[in-house]
Amino acid sequence: MSEAAPGLYPFDWVDAFTTKSFGGNACVVVHEARGLPAPDRMALVRETSLSECAFLVGSDRADFGVRYYLADKEIPMAGHPTVATAVSLVARGKVPLEGGRGAFTLEVGAGVLPIEVEQRGDVVHVTMTQMAPEFGDTLQASEIAQVFGLEPDDIITPPQVVSTGTPFVITLLRDHDALRRARLDPGAWARMNPPGTPRAGLLEPFLVALGGATRDGDTFARLLLSPPEPAEDPFTGSATGCMAAYLWHHGLIDRRRFTAEQGHWMGRPGQARVEVLGPRAAPTGVRVGGPGRVLMRGTLRL
Repeated sequence: MSEAAPGLYPFDWVDAFTTKSFGGNACVVVHEARGLPAPDRMALVRETSLSECAFLVGSDRADFGVRYYLADKEIPMAGHPTVATAVSLVARGKVPLEGGRGAFTLEVGAGVLPIEVEQRGDVVHVTMTQMAPEFGDTLQASEIAQVFGLEPDDIITPPQVVSTGTPFVITLLRDHDALRRARLDPGAWARMNPPGTPRAGLLEPFLVALGGATRDGDTFARLLLSPPEPAEDPFTGSATGCMAAYLWHHGLIDRRRFTAEQGHWMGRPGQARVEVLGPRAAPTGVRVGGPGRVLMRGTLRL
């Protein structure tokens, strides 16, 4: 892998899970970032006001290696940065394509992900295969409800921690009205996640309702965030994989393949194609796919 000049790092700003500028969820993908210190990586996230940024660092286990950072910590797996990273690699000609299609492996903090890509004009369609879901503890509906100013009966199944690389508390709400009424209470959030809680132990609820924001969707979701992150995530690909596994595993959705939507109420509509692999009792992985396009390109100077 070539190295940039000292203090200079090429980057792409990619809108993921969308075919249009300013839709879906944006992510800055920094190339040749092996030598970029973690404090600078987190400082870049804060500078952009995005939820995450991606940093290509190379890999001895996969074709490419990347690490993902929030404003205050590294996270092992993230969906929209994975789409953004794949889009950026294709756009820079780093992935061999045949007939507009290609495949490669990408090492993230949680392990190695198989990636498939298809280029159509300036849009790249990306499909990642997330890891076999791990189903963890269930929580009381009342505990989650108080974090979002909801009633316990707005939550219709037991919330459960699910991870396909990064854990989320999948919380199924009764309808879109309950989803719209959700407001994060920072104090209740802090009581559920005391300062210093490691990312692997964070209880981060992903709120979902059946039925899409459009006629094309089958689910609609929101991820409300606590400071120093933005107040809401436009599209959360890792949580979408966890959500799909939860719905399929518990018999809450009839089809293993469906369309997930998020971000429409923020003016950043995003959409993903989802497929849960394996039987309901023990899913073996989740395919999450969506389009993305490079919005801006430049050089980070430090």
